[in-house]
Amino acid sequence: MDEDKKSSRPGVIETEITMGPVHSAAIEPYRVRLFVEDEIVKDAEITVGVNHRGIERIMEGLPVEKANSLTEKICGICSNSHIWNSVLVAEKGLGIEVPERAAYIRVIMEELERLHSHLLYLAHGNEVLGHETFAMRLFYIRETVMELLRMIGGNRVQYGVSIIGGVRPRCELDEMRIQKIIQGMDYLEEKIADFADRFVSDPMVISRITGTCPIPKKEALRLAVSGPTLRATGVELDLRRDMKEYDPFEFDVITQEGGDVKANLLMRVLESFESIKIIRQAIKDLPKGPITDRSWEMQDTDVIKSYIEVPRGRLYHSYRLEDGRVRGSIVRTPSMTNIGAMQYACIGHHITDAQLGIVQCDPCFTCTDRAIQIIKL
Repeated sequence: MDEDKKSSRPGVIETEITMGPVHSAAIEPYRVRLFVEDEIVKDAEITVGVNHRGIERIMEGLPVEKANSLTEKICGICSNSHIWNSVLVAEKGLGIEVPERAAYIRVIMEELERLHSHLLYLAHGNEVLGHETFAMRLFYIRETVMELLRMIGGNRVQYGVSIIGGVRPRCELDEMRIQKIIQGMDYLEEKIADFADRFVSDPMVISRITGTCPIPKKEALRLAVSGPTLRATGVELDLRRDMKEYDPFEFDVITQEGGDVKANLLMRVLESFESIKIIRQAIKDLPKGPITDRSWEMQDTDVIKSYIEVPRGRLYHSYRLEDGRVRGSIVRTPSMTNIGAMQYACIGHHITDAQLGIVQCDPCFTCTDRAIQIIKL
Protein backbone atom coordinates (compact mmCIF):
# COMPACT_ATOMS: atom_id res chain seq x y z
CA MET A 1 0.00 0.00 0.00
CA ASP A 2 1.29 3.52 -0.80
CA GLU A 3 2.58 5.59 2.11
CA ASP A 4 -0.10 8.23 1.58
CA LYS A 5 -2.71 5.52 1.90
CA LYS A 6 -1.49 4.43 5.32
CA SER A 7 -2.83 5.77 8.57
CA SER A 8 -0.97 8.89 9.72
CA ARG A 9 -1.54 7.88 13.34
CA PRO A 10 -0.32 4.31 13.77
CA GLY A 11 -1.45 2.67 16.96
CA VAL A 12 -4.80 4.41 17.11
CA ILE A 13 -7.62 1.90 17.47
CA GLU A 14 -9.70 2.03 14.33
CA THR A 15 -13.46 1.95 14.19
CA GLU A 16 -14.93 -0.76 11.99
CA ILE A 17 -18.08 -0.05 10.01
CA THR A 18 -19.73 -2.94 8.20
CA MET A 19 -22.03 -2.72 5.19
CA GLY A 20 -23.94 -5.71 3.91
CA PRO A 21 -24.48 -8.42 3.03
CA VAL A 22 -27.84 -6.64 2.69
CA HIS A 23 -27.53 -2.89 2.07
CA SER A 24 -29.71 -0.33 0.32
CA ALA A 25 -26.85 0.83 -1.93
CA ALA A 26 -25.74 -2.70 -2.86
CA ILE A 27 -27.81 -4.61 -5.41
CA GLU A 28 -25.99 -7.87 -4.66
CA PRO A 29 -25.11 -9.62 -1.38
CA TYR A 30 -21.56 -8.89 -0.28
CA ARG A 31 -19.89 -7.66 2.89
CA VAL A 32 -17.77 -4.55 3.14
CA ARG A 33 -15.66 -3.82 6.21
CA LEU A 34 -14.43 -0.24 6.45
CA PHE A 35 -11.81 0.67 9.02
CA VAL A 36 -12.13 4.38 9.70
CA GLU A 37 -10.55 7.14 11.76
CA ASP A 38 -12.24 10.52 11.97
CA GLU A 39 -14.64 9.35 9.22
CA ILE A 40 -11.75 8.72 6.80
CA VAL A 41 -11.37 5.17 5.46
CA LYS A 42 -7.95 3.79 6.40
CA ASP A 43 -8.48 0.26 5.09
CA ALA A 44 -11.22 -1.77 3.42
CA GLU A 45 -12.10 -5.41 3.00
CA ILE A 46 -14.70 -6.87 0.62
CA THR A 47 -15.92 -10.42 1.17
CA VAL A 48 -18.09 -12.47 -1.17
CA GLY A 49 -19.52 -15.93 -0.63
CA VAL A 50 -23.12 -15.29 0.39
CA ASN A 51 -24.45 -16.40 -3.00
CA HIS A 52 -22.05 -19.29 -3.68
CA ARG A 53 -23.89 -21.94 -5.73
CA GLY A 54 -21.10 -24.26 -6.86
CA ILE A 55 -21.87 -24.03 -10.57
CA GLU A 56 -18.45 -25.26 -11.69
CA ARG A 57 -18.90 -28.36 -9.53
CA ILE A 58 -22.40 -28.91 -10.94
CA MET A 59 -20.96 -28.70 -14.48
CA GLU A 60 -18.57 -31.57 -13.74
CA GLY A 61 -19.57 -34.57 -15.84
CA LEU A 62 -22.51 -32.90 -17.60
CA PRO A 63 -22.91 -33.24 -21.39
CA VAL A 64 -21.12 -30.24 -22.86
CA GLU A 65 -24.19 -28.58 -24.38
CA LYS A 66 -26.09 -28.84 -21.09
CA ALA A 67 -23.06 -27.50 -19.21
CA ASN A 68 -22.81 -24.55 -21.60
CA SER A 69 -26.45 -23.66 -20.93
CA LEU A 70 -25.80 -23.85 -17.19
CA THR A 71 -23.15 -21.12 -17.43
CA GLU A 72 -25.92 -18.60 -18.15
CA LYS A 73 -27.06 -19.14 -14.55
CA ILE A 74 -23.77 -17.69 -13.26
CA CYS A 75 -25.08 -14.15 -13.71
CA GLY A 76 -28.23 -12.39 -14.84
CA ILE A 77 -26.38 -9.34 -16.17
CA CYS A 78 -23.73 -11.10 -18.27
CA SER A 79 -25.47 -14.40 -19.07
CA ASN A 80 -24.78 -14.10 -22.81
CA SER A 81 -21.08 -13.49 -22.15
CA HIS A 82 -20.78 -16.68 -20.11
CA ILE A 83 -22.52 -19.02 -22.53
CA TRP A 84 -20.68 -17.51 -25.52
CA ASN A 85 -17.27 -18.02 -23.91
CA SER A 86 -18.17 -21.51 -22.70
CA VAL A 87 -19.27 -22.44 -26.23
CA LEU A 88 -16.03 -20.98 -27.64
CA VAL A 89 -14.05 -23.39 -25.45
CA ALA A 90 -15.76 -26.39 -27.05
CA GLU A 91 -15.46 -24.93 -30.55
CA LYS A 92 -11.72 -24.35 -30.14
CA GLY A 93 -11.21 -27.85 -28.80
CA LEU A 94 -13.25 -29.51 -31.55
CA GLY A 95 -11.93 -27.29 -34.36
CA ILE A 96 -15.35 -25.98 -35.36
CA GLU A 97 -15.63 -23.09 -37.83
CA VAL A 98 -18.68 -21.01 -36.95
CA PRO A 99 -20.70 -19.68 -39.94
CA GLU A 100 -19.99 -16.01 -40.58
CA ARG A 101 -23.62 -14.96 -40.12
CA ALA A 102 -23.73 -16.67 -36.72
CA ALA A 103 -20.54 -14.85 -35.66
CA TYR A 104 -22.16 -11.51 -36.53
CA ILE A 105 -25.30 -12.36 -34.55
CA ARG A 106 -23.14 -13.30 -31.56
CA VAL A 107 -21.41 -9.92 -31.71
CA ILE A 108 -24.76 -8.13 -31.92
CA MET A 109 -25.95 -10.00 -28.84
CA GLU A 110 -22.78 -9.26 -26.90
CA GLU A 111 -22.90 -5.56 -27.70
CA LEU A 112 -26.57 -5.40 -26.75
CA GLU A 113 -25.63 -7.01 -23.44
CA ARG A 114 -22.82 -4.46 -23.05
CA LEU A 115 -25.38 -1.68 -23.53
CA HIS A 116 -27.70 -3.35 -21.03
CA SER A 117 -24.86 -3.67 -18.51
CA HIS A 118 -23.49 -0.14 -18.96
CA LEU A 119 -26.93 1.46 -18.66
CA LEU A 120 -27.59 -0.57 -15.51
CA TYR A 121 -24.23 0.59 -14.15
CA LEU A 122 -25.03 4.24 -14.89
CA ALA A 123 -28.48 3.93 -13.33
CA HIS A 124 -27.15 2.30 -10.17
CA GLY A 125 -24.27 4.79 -9.98
CA ASN A 126 -26.71 7.70 -10.05
CA GLU A 127 -28.85 5.93 -7.46
CA VAL A 128 -25.85 5.76 -5.11
CA LEU A 129 -25.12 9.42 -5.92
CA GLY A 130 -28.64 10.20 -4.74
CA HIS A 131 -29.84 11.39 -8.15
CA GLU A 132 -33.03 9.34 -8.45
CA THR A 133 -34.25 11.24 -11.53
CA PHE A 134 -31.18 10.30 -13.59
CA ALA A 135 -31.37 6.72 -12.29
CA MET A 136 -35.02 6.26 -13.31
CA ARG A 137 -34.46 7.84 -16.73
CA LEU A 138 -31.60 5.44 -17.39
CA PHE A 139 -33.67 2.43 -16.34
CA TYR A 140 -36.35 3.64 -18.77
CA ILE A 141 -33.81 3.97 -21.61
CA ARG A 142 -32.45 0.50 -20.80
CA GLU A 143 -35.89 -1.03 -21.42
CA THR A 144 -35.31 -0.65 -25.18
CA VAL A 145 -32.21 -2.86 -24.91
CA MET A 146 -34.03 -5.42 -22.79
CA GLU A 147 -36.84 -5.68 -25.34
CA LEU A 148 -34.35 -6.21 -28.17
CA LEU A 149 -32.65 -8.97 -26.18
CA ARG A 150 -36.03 -10.56 -25.51
CA MET A 151 -36.97 -10.29 -29.17
CA ILE A 152 -33.83 -12.16 -30.30
CA GLY A 153 -33.39 -14.68 -27.49
CA GLY A 154 -36.91 -15.05 -26.15
CA ASN A 155 -36.02 -13.93 -22.61
CA ARG A 156 -35.02 -10.73 -20.85
CA VAL A 157 -32.28 -12.38 -18.80
CA GLN A 158 -31.03 -15.72 -20.12
CA TYR A 159 -31.26 -15.82 -23.90
CA GLY A 160 -29.60 -19.11 -24.88
CA VAL A 161 -28.45 -17.71 -28.22
CA SER A 162 -25.03 -19.37 -28.64
CA ILE A 163 -24.75 -23.11 -29.19
CA ILE A 164 -21.81 -25.20 -30.35
CA GLY A 165 -21.45 -24.45 -34.06
CA GLY A 166 -23.39 -21.19 -34.18
CA VAL A 167 -26.64 -19.78 -32.80
CA ARG A 168 -30.08 -21.29 -32.21
CA PRO A 169 -32.41 -21.27 -35.24
CA ARG A 170 -35.03 -19.30 -33.27
CA CYS A 171 -32.49 -16.46 -32.94
CA GLU A 172 -32.23 -15.83 -36.69
CA LEU A 173 -32.52 -12.15 -37.63
CA ASP A 174 -35.30 -11.69 -40.16
CA GLU A 175 -36.18 -8.33 -41.72
CA MET A 176 -38.63 -7.40 -38.97
CA ARG A 177 -36.05 -7.99 -36.24
CA ILE A 178 -33.38 -6.13 -38.19
CA GLN A 179 -35.63 -3.06 -38.52
CA LYS A 180 -36.43 -3.19 -34.79
CA ILE A 181 -32.71 -3.23 -33.97
CA ILE A 182 -32.01 -0.28 -36.30
CA GLN A 183 -34.84 1.73 -34.72
CA GLY A 184 -33.59 0.78 -31.27
CA MET A 185 -30.06 2.00 -32.02
CA ASP A 186 -31.40 5.35 -33.27
CA TYR A 187 -33.46 5.76 -30.11
CA LEU A 188 -30.62 4.74 -27.78
CA GLU A 189 -28.09 7.04 -29.41
CA GLU A 190 -30.42 10.01 -29.04
CA LYS A 191 -31.42 9.27 -25.45
CA ILE A 192 -27.94 8.40 -24.18
CA ALA A 193 -26.54 11.58 -25.77
CA ASP A 194 -29.31 13.60 -24.10
CA PHE A 195 -28.51 12.00 -20.72
CA ALA A 196 -24.78 12.63 -21.16
CA ASP A 197 -25.41 16.31 -21.94
CA ARG A 198 -27.60 16.72 -18.85
CA PHE A 199 -25.16 14.76 -16.70
CA VAL A 200 -22.01 16.74 -17.49
CA SER A 201 -23.97 20.03 -17.30
CA ASP A 202 -25.06 19.41 -13.70
CA PRO A 203 -22.53 21.23 -11.49
CA MET A 204 -23.59 19.45 -8.31
CA VAL A 205 -23.11 16.00 -9.85
CA ILE A 206 -19.77 16.87 -11.45
CA SER A 207 -18.38 18.39 -8.25
CA ARG A 208 -19.46 15.27 -6.34
CA ILE A 209 -17.67 12.78 -8.64
CA THR A 210 -14.58 14.67 -9.86
CA GLY A 211 -11.49 13.46 -8.04
CA THR A 212 -13.52 11.05 -5.91
CA CYS A 213 -11.87 7.70 -5.14
CA PRO A 214 -9.25 7.77 -7.94
CA ILE A 215 -7.30 4.66 -8.90
CA PRO A 216 -3.87 5.59 -10.36
CA LYS A 217 -2.73 3.80 -13.50
CA LYS A 218 0.21 2.24 -11.65
CA GLU A 219 -2.07 0.75 -9.00
CA ALA A 220 -4.58 -0.46 -11.58
CA LEU A 221 -1.84 -2.40 -13.37
CA ARG A 222 -0.43 -3.75 -10.10
CA LEU A 223 -3.86 -4.99 -9.05
CA ALA A 224 -4.50 -6.63 -12.48
CA VAL A 225 -7.61 -4.53 -13.06
CA SER A 226 -9.37 -5.11 -16.39
CA GLY A 227 -12.12 -3.71 -18.58
CA PRO A 228 -13.52 -0.16 -18.39
CA THR A 229 -12.14 0.23 -14.86
CA LEU A 230 -8.62 -0.18 -16.25
CA ARG A 231 -9.30 1.97 -19.31
CA ALA A 232 -10.59 4.72 -17.00
CA THR A 233 -7.01 5.06 -15.72
CA GLY A 234 -5.68 5.75 -19.24
CA VAL A 235 -4.63 2.21 -20.24
CA GLU A 236 -5.76 1.47 -23.82
CA LEU A 237 -6.43 -2.24 -23.49
CA ASP A 238 -9.56 -3.87 -24.91
CA LEU A 239 -9.51 -7.60 -25.64
CA ARG A 240 -12.02 -7.13 -28.47
CA ARG A 241 -9.03 -5.92 -30.52
CA ASP A 242 -7.64 -9.47 -30.32
CA MET A 243 -10.91 -11.34 -30.94
CA LYS A 244 -11.39 -12.54 -34.52
CA GLU A 245 -15.14 -12.00 -34.17
CA TYR A 246 -14.51 -8.24 -34.00
CA ASP A 247 -12.07 -8.05 -36.92
CA PRO A 248 -14.75 -6.87 -39.41
CA PHE A 249 -15.78 -3.90 -37.27
CA GLU A 250 -14.36 -0.43 -36.76
CA PHE A 251 -14.57 0.97 -33.24
CA ASP A 252 -12.52 3.12 -30.90
CA VAL A 253 -11.03 1.93 -27.62
CA ILE A 254 -12.29 4.53 -25.15
CA THR A 255 -10.02 5.72 -22.35
CA GLN A 256 -10.21 8.35 -19.62
CA GLU A 257 -7.64 9.71 -17.20
CA GLY A 258 -7.50 9.64 -13.42
CA GLY A 259 -9.54 6.54 -12.67
CA ASP A 260 -11.98 8.46 -10.46
CA VAL A 261 -15.78 8.14 -10.30
CA LYS A 262 -16.21 10.70 -13.07
CA ALA A 263 -13.82 8.87 -15.40
CA ASN A 264 -15.57 5.56 -14.79
CA LEU A 265 -19.04 6.97 -15.39
CA LEU A 266 -17.94 8.69 -18.61
CA MET A 267 -16.26 5.46 -19.76
CA ARG A 268 -19.58 3.64 -19.81
CA VAL A 269 -21.37 6.50 -21.57
CA LEU A 270 -18.77 6.72 -24.34
CA GLU A 271 -18.43 2.94 -24.70
CA SER A 272 -22.19 2.74 -25.22
CA PHE A 273 -21.83 4.81 -28.39
CA GLU A 274 -19.12 2.42 -29.62
CA SER A 275 -21.43 -0.55 -29.01
CA ILE A 276 -24.14 1.16 -31.05
CA LYS A 277 -21.57 1.75 -33.81
CA ILE A 278 -20.59 -1.95 -33.85
CA ILE A 279 -24.22 -3.14 -33.91
CA ARG A 280 -25.02 -0.85 -36.84
CA GLN A 281 -22.06 -2.19 -38.81
CA ALA A 282 -23.04 -5.79 -38.03
CA ILE A 283 -26.62 -5.20 -39.18
CA LYS A 284 -25.55 -3.35 -42.34
CA ASP A 285 -23.01 -6.00 -43.38
CA LEU A 286 -24.83 -9.07 -41.99
CA PRO A 287 -23.68 -11.96 -44.22
CA LYS A 288 -26.12 -14.36 -45.80
CA GLY A 289 -25.93 -18.06 -45.20
CA PRO A 290 -26.48 -20.60 -42.42
CA ILE A 291 -26.35 -19.72 -38.74
CA THR A 292 -25.51 -23.19 -37.43
CA ASP A 293 -22.96 -25.86 -38.34
CA ARG A 294 -23.90 -29.28 -36.93
CA SER A 295 -21.45 -31.30 -39.03
CA TRP A 296 -18.85 -31.59 -36.26
CA GLU A 297 -18.10 -34.76 -34.34
CA MET A 298 -17.53 -35.08 -30.61
CA GLN A 299 -14.08 -36.08 -29.42
CA ASP A 300 -11.94 -35.89 -26.31
CA THR A 301 -9.81 -32.76 -25.88
CA ASP A 302 -7.10 -31.40 -23.65
CA VAL A 303 -7.87 -28.41 -21.44
CA ILE A 304 -8.93 -25.54 -23.70
CA LYS A 305 -8.85 -21.90 -22.56
CA SER A 306 -10.80 -18.93 -23.86
CA TYR A 307 -10.66 -15.23 -23.02
CA ILE A 308 -13.17 -12.63 -24.20
CA GLU A 309 -13.88 -8.98 -23.40
CA VAL A 310 -17.18 -8.65 -21.54
CA PRO A 311 -18.80 -5.48 -20.10
CA ARG A 312 -16.63 -5.56 -16.95
CA GLY A 313 -13.37 -6.76 -18.48
CA ARG A 314 -11.64 -10.05 -19.25
CA LEU A 315 -13.66 -13.26 -18.81
CA TYR A 316 -11.91 -16.65 -18.69
CA HIS A 317 -13.45 -20.09 -19.25
CA SER A 318 -11.69 -23.43 -19.54
CA TYR A 319 -12.48 -27.14 -19.44
CA ARG A 320 -11.65 -30.38 -21.23
CA LEU A 321 -13.98 -32.84 -22.91
CA GLU A 322 -14.14 -36.53 -22.08
CA ASP A 323 -16.78 -38.71 -23.77
CA GLY A 324 -18.72 -35.55 -24.60
CA ARG A 325 -18.77 -34.42 -20.98
CA VAL A 326 -17.18 -31.43 -19.26
CA ARG A 327 -14.26 -32.01 -16.92
CA GLY A 328 -12.39 -29.52 -14.75
CA SER A 329 -14.38 -26.39 -15.57
CA ILE A 330 -12.87 -23.11 -14.38
CA VAL A 331 -14.43 -19.67 -14.71
CA ARG A 332 -12.72 -16.42 -13.73
CA THR A 333 -14.64 -13.19 -13.99
CA PRO A 334 -13.34 -9.60 -14.20
CA SER A 335 -14.68 -8.69 -10.76
CA MET A 336 -12.43 -11.36 -9.22
CA THR A 337 -9.38 -9.16 -9.85
CA ASN A 338 -11.26 -5.84 -9.76
CA ILE A 339 -12.10 -6.39 -6.08
CA GLY A 340 -8.59 -5.16 -5.28
CA ALA A 341 -9.35 -1.87 -7.04
CA MET A 342 -12.64 -1.50 -5.17
CA GLN A 343 -10.85 -1.85 -1.84
CA TYR A 344 -8.06 0.50 -2.88
CA ALA A 345 -10.47 3.17 -4.16
CA CYS A 346 -12.09 3.58 -0.72
CA ILE A 347 -8.89 4.20 1.22
CA GLY A 348 -8.09 7.79 2.12
CA HIS A 349 -11.58 9.07 1.38
CA HIS A 350 -14.58 10.01 3.48
CA ILE A 351 -16.83 7.16 4.51
CA THR A 352 -19.71 8.67 2.51
CA ASP A 353 -17.65 8.12 -0.67
CA ALA A 354 -16.79 4.49 0.06
CA GLN A 355 -19.78 2.98 -1.72
CA LEU A 356 -19.13 5.25 -4.71
CA GLY A 357 -15.58 3.94 -4.84
CA ILE A 358 -16.85 0.37 -4.94
CA VAL A 359 -19.67 0.99 -7.42
CA GLN A 360 -17.39 2.85 -9.86
CA CYS A 361 -15.63 -0.47 -10.56
CA ASP A 362 -18.96 -2.00 -11.67
CA PRO A 363 -18.83 -5.02 -9.35
CA CYS A 364 -20.63 -8.19 -10.37
CA PHE A 365 -20.39 -10.32 -7.27
CA THR A 366 -22.88 -12.94 -8.45
CA CYS A 367 -20.46 -13.72 -11.28
CA THR A 368 -17.56 -13.79 -8.86
CA ASP A 369 -19.28 -15.85 -6.17
CA ARG A 370 -17.75 -19.20 -7.01
CA ALA A 371 -14.17 -18.78 -5.85
CA ILE A 372 -12.90 -19.62 -2.39
CA GLN A 373 -9.48 -19.01 -0.87
CA ILE A 374 -7.88 -21.84 1.10
CA ILE A 375 -5.23 -20.77 3.59
CA LYS A 376 -2.91 -23.47 4.95
CA LEU A 377 -1.94 -22.73 8.53
